[in-house]
Amino acid sequence: MKKFFNKAKSQLQEFQDASSSQKPIPQQNQQNVIHPPTSEDVIKYRYHHGVNLGSVFVLEKWLFSDMFIDQAPGDSELDAVTAHLKAHGLDQTRQKWENHWANAVSDQDWEFISREGKCTSIRLPIGYFTLGEEFCKGTPFEKVGGVYTNAWSAVTNLVSKARSYNIGVLIDLHALPGGANSDAHSGSSTGKPELWSSKTNLERSRKALVQIASSIRGMPGVIGLQLVNEAVYDAKGMYSWYEDIIQDVSKVDDSLPIYISDAWNLNRALEWTNKRHVFNNTPRNPVIIDTHKYYTFSDKDRSQSPPQIISRIPSELTELDGKAGSLADKGEAQLIIGEYSCVLDGKTWDRSRPEEKDPLVQQFGHAQSQKWQEKAGGSYFWTWKMQWMDGGEWGFVEQSKKRNILPPQSLTLPAQEVQSRIQYAQGRRQELHHQARGGHEGYWNQTSPGKQFQHELYSEGWDTGFSDAQAFFGMRSQQSSGAEGGDKLGMLEVWIKKRLLESGRRGEFVWEWEQGFRAGVGAFYSAAGI
Repeated sequence: MKKFFNKAKSQLQEFQDASSSQKPIPQQNQQNVIHPPTSEDVIKYRYHHGVNLGSVFVLEKWLFSDMFIDQAPGDSELDAVTAHLKAHGLDQTRQKWENHWANAVSDQDWEFISREGKCTSIRLPIGYFTLGEEFCKGTPFEKVGGVYTNAWSAVTNLVSKARSYNIGVLIDLHALPGGANSDAHSGSSTGKPELWSSKTNLERSRKALVQIASSIRGMPGVIGLQLVNEAVYDAKGMYSWYEDIIQDVSKVDDSLPIYISDAWNLNRALEWTNKRHVFNNTPRNPVIIDTHKYYTFSDKDRSQSPPQIISRIPSELTELDGKAGSLADKGEAQLIIGEYSCVLDGKTWDRSRPEEKDPLVQQFGHAQSQKWQEKAGGSYFWTWKMQWMDGGEWGFVEQSKKRNILPPQSLTLPAQEVQSRIQYAQGRRQELHHQARGGHEGYWNQTSPGKQFQHELYSEGWDTGFSDAQAFFGMRSQQSSGAEGGDKLGMLEVWIKKRLLESGRRGEFVWEWEQGFRAGVGAFYSAAGI
């Protein structure tokens, strides 16, 4: 509690010391437009325990080699589709690709993803070519554009099917014109990241993203739009491009959560989002950083034993320290783990005995599950499906069956238990609110005697936070199906941004509203035992 109050005091001092040009806070309150969370709010802002649907709309040969005939010169989507079209013609190629999209996730698969995997959302990599023939013109995909005539319809069908299972979809523009990185999963196998140095490619990407934003506006189940996947480190002009895209997307839909790549530099990405102050007339869209965590590709990884790598996990995501937890004086610091796995390199496994592998894989998966749930707004395992099911340490199915990766505990609770915990927490609400308000007032009266505050803002924020946390937790069990599990406010930083804007509260003491909201969320979780 003392640590909490010291942080609040520090934030107050920072606020008082900051010049209005650095952190402009409109002094006039605005209309309060807060309403109870909707089911679509919950789908977007809950903790995302998810999986990637890799190599469905953006092929990778190592996952689906059957889509690559022998004549295909490389491992990318462009290699596969060009070779197949040349050998078999447009109609047969289009039919093969459409079958691949349609059969990527069967009804039985959805049951597993939902009931066994406990997934709340999926990350869906697509390419600019997925938008159809028009977006292929003038690009390396122009000659094969006819294959993608019905690709976007396949995407929307998948989104609709996922929503019927209470699963959201993050639309991830994985493959951009020219490629945001040099890998084959960027759509082609040129080995060059030719997006960032080309005004033409950047403009084509902008048009594609605006088109996607227009198409998904109001579409049930879509949780956000990712602008780019795994941008190359220190990509030239990337953050200016982000600003331009966010401005354009906000004109289409300023409620759409926007996900950005950290370009393998999480600190830099957090510094950028921190500067985008909530009251600075920036677009209202929530901005979430996508960072990827693999422990198998670097020389450092290969030089360590499994226990050494596992011991690194608890200290991950320290970049958030000092950057998250206060929207009264800085922009949001919200991230997801967009890709992770249970894979370790063969050289790492050489440093352990064969009989140790299974328990060490489980320790590795459990450590990641715990850390991502503690510090991130969500995590997406790479990947769902491949020809070689169940996929080993790359396979969500295998790792879920073996209980090597774990969903949040709240998602496993029976519906009756969820309602019981809500009733208990509700019974203690008045008592907890009184204690929190008293502690808050007492601290500031002692710390700054005689100073005028607006402690009613703390109470208002507390009530909203408690109610929101309860609504998220109870949404599943209150639906007609009485579904198992309760959701937590995983995307807390961007949800608070949304609520802070909707509250209409502005001025010197807006930090009291925010601190009250955070305390209210915490009070519900403590009372509900989650």
